[in-house]
Amino acid sequence: MEPTLVDGDRLLVRYDAPPRLGGLAVVRLPARPLSVKRVTARDEGGWWVERDNPDEGVDSWLVGAVAPADVVAIVVGRVWPLRRLGRRLRRADGEDG
Repeated sequence: MEPTLVDGDRLLVRYDAPPRLGGLAVVRLPARPLSVKRVTARDEGGWWVERDNPDEGVDSWLVGAVAPADVVAIVVGRVWPLRRLGRRLRRADGEDG
């Protein structure tokens, strides 16, 4: 999900919650590990999910809509690793970090 998420980001998720259009969801794709994707539409087959980086990954353009049972959780927020949070705080204070 780069550039939205980067390797090492930790996510706060909520199980048994309906997906929100434009939000992120943890989904089960065919023959793949759990993935985080952006929810972009709802159709008769389920939820249409897409990747934020069109050059990498798998999404509904390749595997079709995700069945409602395969939406495992929705992403409520991101908890940055301390090293990234420190950089963001330094930038907010005017440092280049």
